[in-house]
Amino acid sequence: MSDQTKIGDLVQVYFDSKFGEKEGWYDGVIIKIDPYSDHRSFYWVELSSESQKKLNVKIISVFNPKNIRQYR
Repeated sequence: MSDQTKIGDLVQVYFDSKFGEKEGWYDGVIIKIDPYSDHRSFYWVELSSESQKKLNVKIISVFNPKNIRQYR
């Protein structure tokens, strides 16, 4: 994630193979950012309604920057 990432940005969150058949990228929007250190933060993402239906998850926190990307 870039340092310019802010609340309201559209992003995609990656659910890895531990989620089985649900592995993949899912759409959402950043609703909160909790700083962890000078260089990393927790990004709270509210998933899109379509993603919520597929995953049965509404909001998730993402710490690993490899698992979140902004829309271009």
